Amino acid sequence: MDPTASNAPSALLTVARMRAADAAAIAGGVPGIVLMENAGRAVAGEVMARWGVRPVAVLCGPGNNGGDGFVAARLLAAAGWPVRLALLGDLDRLTGDAALAAAAWVEIWGRDAVLPAEPGVMAGAGIVIDALFGAGLTRPLAGLAADLVAAMAEARGRGAVVVAVDVPSGLDGDTGCSVGDVMVRADVTVTFFREKPGHLLLPGRVACGATVVADIGIPDSVLSTPAVAPDAWRNAPALFAARMPHPRIDDHKYRRGHALVLGGAIMTGAARLAARAAQRVGAGLVTVVSPPAAELVYRLSSPSQIVRPMAGGEDAEAILADPRITAAVLGPGAGTGGAEQALLRALAAVAGRRGADFGLVLDADIFTAFAGQADVLRDHLGGRAVLTPHEGEFARLFGAGHAVLGGDKLTRARAAARHLRAVVLLKGPDTVIVHPDGRAVIEAGGPPSLATAGSGDVLAGLCLGLLAAGMDAFPAAQAAAWLHAQAAVRFGPGLVAEDLAEQVPALLMALSSPA
Repeated sequence: MDPTASNAPSALLTVARMRAADAAAIAGGVPGIVLMENAGRAVAGEVMARWGVRPVAVLCGPGNNGGDGFVAARLLAAAGWPVRLALLGDLDRLTGDAALAAAAWVEIWGRDAVLPAEPGVMAGAGIVIDALFGAGLTRPLAGLAADLVAAMAEARGRGAVVVAVDVPSGLDGDTGCSVGDVMVRADVTVTFFREKPGHLLLPGRVACGATVVADIGIPDSVLSTPAVAPDAWRNAPALFAARMPHPRIDDHKYRRGHALVLGGAIMTGAARLAARAAQRVGAGLVTVVSPPAAELVYRLSSPSQIVRPMAGGEDAEAILADPRITAAVLGPGAGTGGAEQALLRALAAVAGRRGADFGLVLDADIFTAFAGQADVLRDHLGGRAVLTPHEGEFARLFGAGHAVLGGDKLTRARAAARHLRAVVLLKGPDTVIVHPDGRAVIEAGGPPSLATAGSGDVLAGLCLGLLAAGMDAFPAAQAAAWLHAQAAVRFGPGLVAEDLAEQVPALLMALSSPA
């Protein structure tokens, strides 16, 4: 069974799906006020676990997010914390579970303990709980709400910490973008049941701070409800580990996969990094195709790689057509001159003729070769193709004005994968991996140290090695992105691209070891 069809803890729920999950839980017999009590208890518990007693300002909005805030305030006050609660709205106009939560606060502390929300409420607070709007916000914050956001930022500047309930107010939970011009910047965000895409996508990932997922009593079984069933996941080994290729006792190098790397004449480091990564991740054999001028560089790079010189495009095409070659990467360091670009276009056509059994990774200079011609490139993509552009290459491939370029990152990647009928891995601190059918995985585990020259070439090589060994494109891209991120985490400070592939064996060992 496809792990992305299961109730994996890494499932991500859109705002609408989370709303449906709440409704399904309530329909299944869990009262809404119980969910709210559990949510508020989770927020209060996180505050008490992280910090010592200090003044707390709780800002409550007019909906269920505000109801969670009333519960958190009540529990903190009951534990002896000095709490000041402020409501953006009219106490008498609260409805449903939020009204019940507010009534429980008023019963203990009285109506006078519900202050009007205004920036001065945060004066002297060491902790500010943002329970204003959460994920349900559909219009930009303005007026008093915007003033409160500005005051929270000032409080943070004075040393207070901000804890957001569900998502920071002003953040679109589906896209990670701000709904308007302002949104809360939190130190900690406590969300419920499952994360939303906006917790991982930039700038939401930064706005959320540390995101904590709390169990509030929604059963995992609701994920099988059609209105809830996820179509996006946080990247994790559970999604791909069972599909990783593992050497068998009767394997030989060709059975483990023969990967081909097209090497450039000048930027030779890109191809060498990709080739090394393909070897480390498990390809049985790696061949680098080299222009004559750079052949010696490639031959001296690694004694375990085959180097095949090419006098022209005909040589490269003949090599790529070798049926023993099971996957190729085209683009890293290939060059942007006329001859190099013509070669890339010709090789893409040859690769396309290899069909669905052939793995293909397209990166870097290939997107210049097909700039503004995504439809032409699409005709060369078989069933196991992965495109790994960064944002600039993505825009270059589709060209200005293309419909694919509109919207947030996840929307754009989905549109591109559907249009190209191939897996798209749109790189960045919030790397998005999308199947043509719309399923998406977000890799958000990479450290800032990955912003170093050559790291993308290593990622392309990891994809190549896994495809060469027979892995399907979608899980191969997920595995490559995870290994790439975790290799950087494992190495730590001072990372350069050459270090990444050398961390891969230990990560593969951990993946293959029993839990």
